[in-house]
Amino acid sequence: MNIEKNSVVSFHYTVSDADGGRIESSHGQEPLVILHGAGNIIPGLEAALTGKSAGDRVDAVIRPEDAYGERREDFVQRVPKKYFKQTRLEPGMTVGIQTGQGPRMVTVLKVGMSVVDVDLNHPMAGKTLKFEIEILDVRAATDEEIAHGHVHGPGGHHH
Repeated sequence: MNIEKNSVVSFHYTVSDADGGRIESSHGQEPLVILHGAGNIIPGLEAALTGKSAGDRVDAVIRPEDAYGERREDFVQRVPKKYFKQTRLEPGMTVGIQTGQGPRMVTVLKVGMSVVDVDLNHPMAGKTLKFEIEILDVRAATDEEIAHGHVHGPGGHHH
């Protein structure tokens, strides 16, 4: 079965930056299991998997615009400390804050007496990513998985 919209795809991956520095890998852990076409992975990776099948290996270079977007300098902001639940903040920490658009993960850049400089960009924004994929299994999604927009059962979401 080839990967298409509403396929459940199980795969292992290794992702590196443009210089070959390893960022993350699923090897040695459970594979990633996604509902293809539901926006559960970055668009460039979804496109690279389309049409492939179980047993295929895929190498893909994903540009920022098809991954986590370009880095935006206007996403670096100064936020009053009262918006942070953590009492001890340090530069480099990733923490959650409540924004006008809902909860958001931010990276702490600088901590002052009453304000914190944060970066709202995704940590991989602006980066070209290299993926090495090993497709383990492809199956048709159930009607319930399609309705919910994610995989159920092993490797997926359990209600």
